[in-house]
Amino acid sequence: MTVSGPHAVLGVAGGSGSGKSTVVAEIARSLGADMVSVLRHDAYYRDLSHMEFEDRALVNYDHPDSLETELLVHHVEELLRGRPVDVPTYDFTTHTRRSETERVSPSAVLVLDGILIFAHQELRELMDLKVFVDTAADVRLMRRISRDMKKRGRSAESVIEQFEATVRPMHQEFVEPSKRYADLLIPEGGYNRVAVDVVLTRVKDLLARRAAPAET
Repeated sequence: MTVSGPHAVLGVAGGSGSGKSTVVAEIARSLGADMVSVLRHDAYYRDLSHMEFEDRALVNYDHPDSLETELLVHHVEELLRGRPVDVPTYDFTTHTRRSETERVSPSAVLVLDGILIFAHQELRELMDLKVFVDTAADVRLMRRISRDMKKRGRSAESVIEQFEATVRPMHQEFVEPSKRYADLLIPEGGYNRVAVDVVLTRVKDLLARRAAPAET
């Protein structure tokens, strides 16, 4: 494949509430918004609008099958070809896709953000650098409770029930094993400034090497 879009593809994975989105935000801030495009795996949840809401609420959203990863792979490939893509937007309160999409354009660095992005070989093979944010389960649960209550209209009880029923088991089955594919581990998320700086150095090195003229 000819790369005419991003010059480096960075994958940032980790358990729910691990702080990976903080890492992604810090990378984007440090490199500059004009240098970075971000694709978030959780924008690619399958549209379940054909199901009754009660049935949608029972779906295991922490299993890889709940995500349309094949569309994410296609979008990464399109960005690598220098073509913009229209990313789905997802309504977590109704478990359906919204009608509007978000246009994402190619840039020097493409960051993939998602809990399960390392669980898919085809997606992993598109990444130049894979980073796993490694955070203790109790910390992740407290962060998830705070996020879901504020942003998704959930009660603390429902978040805890889901964590025990699907989040923790799926983490053990799919997320934790995928850590072995990581090139770098970041303990405690974006607040680990030293680790974030190491990631930034690696990304800048990739960009520099790809910008350098090929030796003859």
